[in-house]
Amino acid sequence: MERNNEFTEYLHQKIMEYNKEFSLHHSLMKRQDSTQPINMIVMNRHNKWVGGMSAELYSNWLEIVDFWFAKSYRGIGIGTELLHKVESIARKRGADYSMITTFEFQARAFYEAKGYRIVGELKDYPPGSSFYTMVKGL
Repeated sequence: MERNNEFTEYLHQKIMEYNKEFSLHHSLMKRQDSTQPINMIVMNRHNKWVGGMSAELYSNWLEIVDFWFAKSYRGIGIGTELLHKVESIARKRGADYSMITTFEFQARAFYEAKGYRIVGELKDYPPGSSFYTMVKGL
């Protein structure tokens, strides 16, 4: 079956209505209106995109959504520098915490080295690997 965007939005709205009924935080804020995007683009000397980060600040949480670099730009410190810069921006905007989800074959060790800790794990997802939710106090 293909995705039905109208139905997806309907379900989303119903869940938000429910959340507002039982959560003071949700009733006082609209996530769409209070989410602050943070996008950091890294370009090479030819002005071509070679990586970067897309993140969102919601309430006092930074959520790293996507973080990627081309293979030739990995392991030379650019990712560390970018992560620190985004965390600093988030702190200045009121974030106390940061979260990321990652697969075992992606960047678990990288985030652990930067102070993130595992708070959730789905084992054998995908088969032969694990999926992690990781957090860090800023």
